[in-house]
Amino acid sequence: MTAPTMRSTEHSITVAAPARRVYDIVARAADWPHHFTPTLHVEVLESGGDEERLRIWAIANGEVKCWTSHRVLDPTALSVRFRQEVPAPPVAFMSGEWRMTPLDAHTTRVTFLHEYGAVDDDPQSLRWIDRAVDSNSAEELARLGNAAELAGRIDELLLSFEDSVEIAAPAGDVHDFLRDAGEWPRRIPHVDRVELTEDAGVQHMDMDTRTADGSVHTTSSVRICLPPDRIVYKQVVTPLLMTAHTGSWHITARPEGTLATSRHTVLLAPDRVREVLGPDATLATARDFVRRALGHNSTVTLKHAKAYAEALEAGTEEGSCA
Repeated sequence: MTAPTMRSTEHSITVAAPARRVYDIVARAADWPHHFTPTLHVEVLESGGDEERLRIWAIANGEVKCWTSHRVLDPTALSVRFRQEVPAPPVAFMSGEWRMTPLDAHTTRVTFLHEYGAVDDDPQSLRWIDRAVDSNSAEELARLGNAAELAGRIDELLLSFEDSVEIAAPAGDVHDFLRDAGEWPRRIPHVDRVELTEDAGVQHMDMDTRTADGSVHTTSSVRICLPPDRIVYKQVVTPLLMTAHTGSWHITARPEGTLATSRHTVLLAPDRVREVLGPDATLATARDFVRRALGHNSTVTLKHAKAYAEALEAGTEEGSCA
């Protein structure tokens, strides 16, 4: 059997930011879901010295793919080399490199290289990979440029927080409530509609929620179920006020019951703050608004998970969600 044909590609962009700042964004892969549109979730499996192993979930040609990569980071040369150890079909193999070349103290040329082949050297699969690499590389480079140019403001633009609820019931029942989001319209009063599909632990969810003022907001998310204790998600269509929104549900078993925690990370869109919140709004206003709005909805959901799980524990079927 002959080896698959190898394809080589190169994409590049010039960024108005210092090379080390750009390198740092590429090097911190766990933050990619906040910066790169195709990236849904990244888990650091191993990290030591200048090498690491990552599990990455990302959208390619409209499909969610997951693979494991080995990376070698070189902060001196300002480069990051990668090789997929466990590719996602139809990829047979893939490797490449990020190169950050300083043009001057405030400008960087970023080059993104790929080498890859298709399973069984199938021409249709190779064309699929060509499209995915071309589309995702262009999107990631554009987002990398935006992230690097805004990096000096990241402390005021990036907001992370969490809320927790103690539940006197087994962790499995709490996990089931949070995973079975298709049941939320009949279990949570502020959820009007949920359309949920699932394939191999990856859920696509469209949801309509009603706010205190009676308005309805539609969100679209991809959720990755990581049993037994986590569900992570990313909004693939964000409200105007946000550039990115990722989150997770954590279910921690304790001797006395369960601690359920909701975590959010939001990257604000600074040029839309006044458009959304009014002419006098500031980034501080936006941070407070997002913290209260998302925290309130998540806490309400956790309280209904509590009512559901504790009712099951008490033997009253699904109990009351009041």
